[in-house]
Amino acid sequence: MKRRQEGSVIVEFAAVLLLFVMFVFGLMDFSRLLYTWQVANEATREGARYAVACADPSSNTRIQARMKALMPQISSVSVVWEPAGCDSTNCEAVTVSVTDMKFTWISPIPGAATKPLILMPGFSTYLQREMMSYNPLIC
Repeated sequence: MKRRQEGSVIVEFAAVLLLFVMFVFGLMDFSRLLYTWQVANEATREGARYAVACADPSSNTRIQARMKALMPQISSVSVVWEPAGCDSTNCEAVTVSVTDMKFTWISPIPGAATKPLILMPGFSTYLQREMMSYNPLIC
């Protein structure tokens, strides 16, 4: 081996390893983003199911607590009952929405001094009460 080429393999390995590690971190963060998206969507579904079967318009905090048990980083939850001003005996439907969720990117991004936040879209679920009536004994 010539004297000029003795360290070239280590330099090439370091360059390829750096690219590989950046790719793996990016893949992990994208997977976390998809997971967060799915859990937020499922939290709105669970909140709407709970509202339809076990809650009334005066207990929106119980719905929020149920949703935060699935996803603690939920900050703002909106529960809208239909028709407006109904009570537990005559509500027909509910819409549960989550807004203002932010996803924190954890992979090191060259040139970024702080970890960027990605604003996620709002998630919403609408369910009708139909045959399921409010029953506080089963909730």
